[in-house]
Amino acid sequence: MIPFDFEYYKPTTVEEAIELFNNLISLGKKPIYYGGGTEFISMARMFNRYADAVIDIKGIPECNTFELKNGNLIIGSAVTLTNIAEKNYFPLLSLAVKRIADHTIQDKITLGGNLLGTIIYKEAILPLLLSNSRVVIQGNVCKKTVQIMDLFDKKLQLSEDEILVEVIIDARFLSLPYSHVKRTKNEKIDYPLITMSALNDNGKVLVAFSGLCEYPVRSLEIERILNDTSISRDEKIKKSIENIPGKILNDISGSSEYRKFILHDMLSELFDKFKEVG
Repeated sequence: MIPFDFEYYKPTTVEEAIELFNNLISLGKKPIYYGGGTEFISMARMFNRYADAVIDIKGIPECNTFELKNGNLIIGSAVTLTNIAEKNYFPLLSLAVKRIADHTIQDKITLGGNLLGTIIYKEAILPLLLSNSRVVIQGNVCKKTVQIMDLFDKKLQLSEDEILVEVIIDARFLSLPYSHVKRTKNEKIDYPLITMSALNDNGKVLVAFSGLCEYPVRSLEIERILNDTSISRDEKIKKSIENIPGKILNDISGSSEYRKFILHDMLSELFDKFKEVG
């Protein structure tokens, strides 16, 4: 049970949602945008999240878009992980979201909820970073479409008043050879020690990680090293680990040294899978 009362709104347009948000702010209230609601409900029950009002975006048509159109895959932020997995337009993304929580919870978690949540792993973002996806955002000032790599700095940098409306993926990435590996401490469905997503783009490896640092990582420097034909496979792996762009996690799931050990094996397996790259 959530230990406080809050107002609930379900607008049918982005403009209505933003107007509601602004009106609530002007009344001195604390509103939040609400997708699947799994994180808000669980955190509110533990007194770790509070809102005077929730604005449910699931009634907004653009946030529920899921279609191939004009050479792009368009996914609304309110589309559930289950829907993404079952339609399987982008196999790497489908595989990534299948390993987030169990099937019952996947029915409730939305793409936007995973990308914008406070949990550090955000595994759905890995294929989006690799495919140079664009995100459609609307706030008080304007509607804009931004490259996800330009918006991502440890997390997606949205203002409180902005709504993540859609993600746009160039269809050419959908059929590329891919790899997705998730290592957990105990169970198949668990937070990752490390999750690695990779694409083979015409012999060039693109790779991103979750669970390695306190935020998802795609490093262009690591990709440069992995695709450097002048050095050996072992040297590529060694240099990649030396160039992790952040502090490697050290927690109850595994030490930083253990994560390095796992990463070494994962990269070696990746070269075995993408033989023309290694």
